[in-house]
Amino acid sequence: MAPVIVRTNCVVLLAVLLASTVAASDPELERNELAAQRYVADLETEILARNNNATELSWAYESNISEETLKRRNEGATRNAIFFKEVARELRLYDYNSFKDADLKRRIKKLTDLGYAALDEDKFTQLVDAISRMQENYATAKVCQYRNETNCNFSLEPELTETLAKSRDPEELKHYWVQWHDAAGKSVRKDFDEYVTLNREAAQLNNFTSGAEYWLDAYEDDTFEAQIDAAIDQIRPLYEQIHAYVRYKLRKHYGNELVSEKGPIPIHLLGNMWGQTWDNIADITTPFPNKVLLDVTEEMVRQGYTAVKMFEMGDEFFQSMNMTKLPPTFWEKSILEKPKDGRELVCHASAWDFYKKDDVRIKQCTRINMEDFFTVHHELGHIQYYLQYQHLPSVYREGANPGFHEAVGDVLSLSVSTPKHLEKIGLLKAFVLDEESKLNQFYQAGLSKLVFLPFAYTLDKYRWEIFRGDVKPENYNCKFWEMRAKYSGVEPPVVRSESDFDAAAKYHVSADVEYLRYFVSYIVQFQFHRAACEKAGEYVKGDPEKTLNNCDIYQSAAAGNALKAMLAMGSSKPWPDAMEVLTGERRMSADALIEYFQPLYDWLVVENERLGAYVGWEESDKCVSA
Repeated sequence: MAPVIVRTNCVVLLAVLLASTVAASDPELERNELAAQRYVADLETEILARNNNATELSWAYESNISEETLKRRNEGATRNAIFFKEVARELRLYDYNSFKDADLKRRIKKLTDLGYAALDEDKFTQLVDAISRMQENYATAKVCQYRNETNCNFSLEPELTETLAKSRDPEELKHYWVQWHDAAGKSVRKDFDEYVTLNREAAQLNNFTSGAEYWLDAYEDDTFEAQIDAAIDQIRPLYEQIHAYVRYKLRKHYGNELVSEKGPIPIHLLGNMWGQTWDNIADITTPFPNKVLLDVTEEMVRQGYTAVKMFEMGDEFFQSMNMTKLPPTFWEKSILEKPKDGRELVCHASAWDFYKKDDVRIKQCTRINMEDFFTVHHELGHIQYYLQYQHLPSVYREGANPGFHEAVGDVLSLSVSTPKHLEKIGLLKAFVLDEESKLNQFYQAGLSKLVFLPFAYTLDKYRWEIFRGDVKPENYNCKFWEMRAKYSGVEPPVVRSESDFDAAAKYHVSADVEYLRYFVSYIVQFQFHRAACEKAGEYVKGDPEKTLNNCDIYQSAAAGNALKAMLAMGSSKPWPDAMEVLTGERRMSADALIEYFQPLYDWLVVENERLGAYVGWEESDKCVSA
C-alpha cells in the first residue's frame, strides 16, 4: 500500500499564504489559484518526509513482524491519516476545478483523495487493525508436514510453494492445499467482514458508491471495466484451448477418477497453491516431452548463482539499455534472501520507494531457480520506475495506472525468458530451437502468462461484488468458487463450505491489495513489448524471423530510451498519454498478447481435435452453502 502523509500546521500555513495575496490586484480566482499553487509547493518537503517515515515503519514491520513494529506502523498510519484529512479539507476550500493550471488541478485532486483517511480516527484505526490482523495471519500461518503431525512448522515460503510445484503425489498436494487454506483463510473471516464494512464507508465518504468504484477510479476511465470485460472475452478462446489440453494431459497422468473429462480441473494438481500459473506442471503436460524443456535452474546452481548475482544480472540488463544503474543504497538496505535469524517477515517479493533520492529497496526471499530469476527482473522493473520518476512531485511518484508498474518488469522478463537471451548470458547451452522446441516454449509461456488472466480478473471482480453489496457474507466462499469455476475452469480438491474462507488464502485479499493491476499488466506488457521490440529492430510484423515471441531487447538503447520517456512521466498525465509515448496507442487491447501466442493457439486447436479433448467445462459442485 502507498504510504500516507501526516499532519502539519496547514491551517496556519494556509492563512499566511492567503494573507500574502490579499492586497494583490488580480481577480479573486487568480489570487486563490496563486495561493493554492504556493500552498501545494510548500507542502512538498513535508509530504516527502512523512511518506519516507511511513514507508520506513512499514518496512520495519514487514521485515520483522512483531507486536512492537506493528504498533509503531499503525500509530504512524493513524497520524498520517489525520494530516492527510486536514490537507484535503484545506484544499477543498478552493474552487480548484475552475483553475486554469491543469497540472495544479491534477495535483490537488490527488491530494484531496483521502482514501481510508476519510474515516474518523477510531474507525480508521479499526480498519488498519483489521487489515493488519489478516496480513499477520497470512505471514505467520504454518501447517503440518504430510504424514508427520509432529512437525507443524511448514510455511508457505519455501516449503509449501516448492512442494506444490514439484510433488506429483495427489494426496500430499491435497493435504497441503487444505491445510494452507484452513490456516490462512478461516480465522480471518470476521476481520474481513469488518474490513468490508469500513471499506464501503470510506468509499462513500470519498463520494464513491463503493470500494469497487474507488479502486477503478485509479484508472481514470469510465469505460475501463468494460475494457477489462472485453479483454477477458478476447482471450477466452485461447484459454479454453490450453485448459482443454492441460486437463487431457492431467487425466492421462492422474487417471479419470481424479480428473474428469469435462469438469473443472482440481486446483491442487496445477503446480501452484492458487492455480494462478501452471508452468510448474510443464514437465508432465508439455507437447513434446522428448525435447528439453526450457529450464536453466540446474545451470544456475552449477554456476554458483546467488541471490546477489541474480540481482546483478538484472541490473546489468537495465544498464545495457541505457537505463539507470542501481544506487549503492539498494545493495546496502535491501533484503534479498530470507534472514537466517528466525524472525518472521513477509516473504512476498516487493519493491519499495522511500521518497528520498535513490533510496529504493527490494524485499524478497530469493530462491536460486529460473522462476525467481524472472521475478528478480520483474521487481527491478518497479525499482527502475521509481528511479525514473523520482524527480516528480510526490503525488506523481506512482505508475501511470497501477497496472503500468507491474508491466514494466515483465517487459524485461519477456526478453529474459527467450532462449536467445539465456544463451547470450551463458545459462543455456546446446539448446536446439526447432519447431517442436518453439511450441514447447510458447506452451510454457502460456502456462505462466495466459492462464493467469482469468485468475487475476476473478480476484477483483469477486471483491467488487462484495464491496458493492451484491455478495453477502453468508455466500462469500461459494461465490468465490463459483467465479473461479466460471472464468478459470478450476475447483478445490475437496468440498468446501461457508465455514471456509478460501479467498483470504491469497496474500492480496488478506493484505487489501487491489489485484486488477496484475490483469492490466499482463495485457499492456505485450503492447509495451511490441513497441519496444519495434524500436530495437527485433520485431517486424509479418516477418517470420522477427516475431514478438523471439524478441530480446537486451542492449538496445533505443528501446531503453523509449521506456524511460514513458516511465519518467509517472502519473503526471492520464495513462493513455503515457502509453501513447511508448506505443502510439491509447487503449488497452489483448491484440499483442494474442499475436504473441498465435502459434500456440493454432497448434492447440488441431491437437485438441486430434486427441478428442473436450473444450470448455461443466459447472463445479465443490462448494456447499449449507
